[in-house]
Amino acid sequence: MTSFAPDSLVLNRKLPLWYQVSQSLRASILGRSPRDPLRLPTEEQLAGHYGVSVLTMRQALKELEVEGLITRHRRRGTFIEPSARRGSPVRLLGSVDAIVAQQSGMTTELLEQGSAPASGELSEYFPDLTEVATYHRLRGDAKTGEPTNHARNYVRPELAARIDRDDLIRWPMTKVLRDVVGVAISRITDTVEARLADPETARLLQVPLLSPILHYTGVTYDESGRVLDVAVIHYRGDRFSFTVSLDAH
Repeated sequence: MTSFAPDSLVLNRKLPLWYQVSQSLRASILGRSPRDPLRLPTEEQLAGHYGVSVLTMRQALKELEVEGLITRHRRRGTFIEPSARRGSPVRLLGSVDAIVAQQSGMTTELLEQGSAPASGELSEYFPDLTEVATYHRLRGDAKTGEPTNHARNYVRPELAARIDRDDLIRWPMTKVLRDVVGVAISRITDTVEARLADPETARLLQVPLLSPILHYTGVTYDESGRVLDVAVIHYRGDRFSFTVSLDAH
């Protein structure tokens, strides 16, 4: 039987290895094609793929099993749950793969693609630009089709020129920039606040006007401190929660 092939991962030695591996594998599972096999490689094969010990790999798989994304059968192997989708909140420990995992596993419709002046608030992030590329996407629950969030991304034009429409429908912007465009992402800052749904958000997310939503702003930086992408996402307040864990060490 052919096994599912997970994405590669560049490990950050400052974060728990099992956590990074679990989040990378989680994103691969949630972003898989319906045609992909459900069977995962063996623990030993996965450990070799990620460059970690079998013990670390076992801990990462246990995390995904608890979440209900995989099932493990003695002698038969480890399998992706066919109905696997995002459920419990992701514990964000500063990993880019955690951000990718948080955004994966949904249906995506590209509503609009174009450009906008780098003025107002955007000028703070892109002081060297007069114009940025824009993408507006609507995401929905892969199982029910219910809209869950809509996102606007503001991206440097030279990067947007290398972004393919199909990649944006399949993957989160963070993954497209890192793995397809090939930029080195240094950090992402996240801001989440409670707001009330404006007319556009209420219409797209199919919620009452002025109902509670989560307003998320994510700013992606490269190694020189230059902003690559600003994401502004409106989440349905009854479908999302965010958990952030800080490592004191």
